[in-house]
Order: sequence, then C-alpha cells, then structure tokens
Amino acid sequence: MSTVQIGVIGTGSISSLHLNAYKNNPDATIYAVCDLNEARAKETAEKYGAVKVYTDYNDLLADPGVEAVSICTWNNTHAEISIAAVRAGKHVLVEKPLCRSVEEALNIQKAVEETGKILQIGYVRRYDPNGQLLRSLVEDGRLGEIYYAKASILRRLGNPGGWFSDIERSGGGPLIDIGVHAIDICWYMMGRPKAVSVSANTYRKLGNRSNVQDLSFYKAADYDASKNTVEDMANALIRFENGASLMVDVSFTLHGKQDETAIRLYGDKGGMEIEPETTFVTEINNRIVNVIPQTDHKGFGFEAAFQNEINHFVDNVKNGTQPISPVEDGVEMMKILCGIYESAEKGAEVRL
Repeated sequence: MSTVQIGVIGTGSISSLHLNAYKNNPDATIYAVCDLNEARAKETAEKYGAVKVYTDYNDLLADPGVEAVSICTWNNTHAEISIAAVRAGKHVLVEKPLCRSVEEALNIQKAVEETGKILQIGYVRRYDPNGQLLRSLVEDGRLGEIYYAKASILRRLGNPGGWFSDIERSGGGPLIDIGVHAIDICWYMMGRPKAVSVSANTYRKLGNRSNVQDLSFYKAADYDASKNTVEDMANALIRFENGASLMVDVSFTLHGKQDETAIRLYGDKGGMEIEPETTFVTEINNRIVNVIPQTDHKGFGFEAAFQNEINHFVDNVKNGTQPISPVEDGVEMMKILCGIYESAEKGAEVRL
C-alpha cells in the first residue's frame, strides 16, 4: 500500500516536531515543504528528503502529489490555509489554536463539512500516552462524575516575543498559546461538556521583561523586545451546562518563584493529576490511595505525544476515519477562548 504524501506548510520551530514524527512513520512520505523564507524551506527539504519546495502555499496545494498537509504557520493564517487546503482536496492537520475567532472557526467547519475532508487539530496533549491512560480511566468510570478541574501553566519569564507577542498574528498571548492546551485537556477529560459562561481577567503589567538578566528562555526567530501587544497573564472560571466548572490561569511572565504547571481534575469517585506527575486518586478499603503509573514519563511526554498525533493523522487519512480532535472541538474551544477575552474586556461574566 502506498504511503501518504505529506506537505508541511511553515518550517518554523514547531514544524520539526511534525517532520520528525512523519519521518518516523513508515506510512508517510515527506513530499513537499513550504515557507515564505525560501532558504529555510530548502534547508528543511534537504534535511527531510522532500522533493518539492514552495514559497507560496497555494502552489503546494495545487500540486497533485500532495495528499495531506500539516499547517505550522502563524495563527492568523490558519483559517485561510485550512479552508484553501480542504477545498483543494487535501486532508489537514492544523496546529493549535484552530484560528483567532469564532467566525473563522465556523468558516473552517463549513469548508470541512462541504468537502468531506479530514481536519485534525493539534491538541497534542490528547495524544500523550499518559493522557490516553488517564482518559481510559475516565471512560471506565473510575472518576465518576467529573465536576471540577483546575489548570495552571505559569511562566515566571517566557514571553517568546516575535509573532507570539503580536496580537494581529497570534490572536492573543499566553491564553491562546499555552492556555488552550490546559483548557482543552481538561475539557476533553471532562467529556467535552458544553460551556455556558466565562468570567475572566487578563493583565498587561510586566511586558516581556527583556531587562531580566541571567535567565534564558525560548525566543521566536523574529524576537524584538520593543514589540509586545498581548497579555502577560489570564485567568478564568468556565462554567458548563452539566454544572461542572474549570478554573484556569496562564502566564508568559509573572513575579513567581519558579515556573509552574499543574493540571488536576476531581470526580465523585476519584481524581487525577495530569501535571506535574500522572496520578490517579481513589479509595480502597476506606483509605485514600494515590496510584502512580509506571510509565516512561512522569507527566507530559512531548515527543511521544507528537508521534501519536502524527500517527493518528496518517491513519485517519489512510482509513478515512475521523480524528479525536475534530474541527467541531476547535469551534467550541474558540468560543471559550474568545469568551474569556470578551469577559476580561467587559469586566463581567459572559454567556456563551
């Protein structure tokens, strides 16, 4: 059986995780790459053995040799490229967030429904081996009714700058960049209940703190310390139709002692910790027991999760099956994210 011919659009830092995973998948062939920076595109093509190089994604989509694409570009291009790709007959794996607005999300959903093509969103935490293990416990009913979740991804210093800090290209700051992961994995574990309201705050107090010395952090290729138009920090309480709630806070920069990632969910039969260490909490013989699975990673396994995500996408393309992170979930997530920004701007709860 022939391999799936892949085109990768955008060869920035996140693309390497896609490319490495495709390279490791025997059912996929990296056929083409595209980037506005031709030199970078050619370098990537040479490294991964792609036979075609493009600087315009429309030319890549017009290539009949491309069967499916990974979209690894700035957030403000996700909608236009996703829509163009499915209308060109290509299956799509698009990095998170799906886009920047609910309107864009609905336009993508319409195009997917009209073309019948597969669109998978890169909610990579759903594909983490430990995450899948915990999800199986939820499906077995071991947590019972999950009624509360709390997620924090707090960086004390870590505004990547560049396009990440340009609201026109990114759509927002830590909420839409890393907060989407925290919200999505909780929502997924909770069974994807319908969100009905949000009450939120965003803050722009510290900027990118380029003055701080002796601490390094990831910087975008186009980092410019003078440019920053996104929030430093966001927090929100999300209420769901079934009565459950999720509290989340995320930051690019904060006067904290250290970086902190903590994601926990609580049910009426048990609880679980996704970060920082995979744990299942239950009762046995009237005693509280913390169960720590013996796996390769204590928490999130970055490379394994991306490999699972890519494998899932390739399998879906080959078999015509639907992803566990479909376009419909992207629409609902954009309603939540945009609702948080709206609530913060209004200083009041927003009904979704």
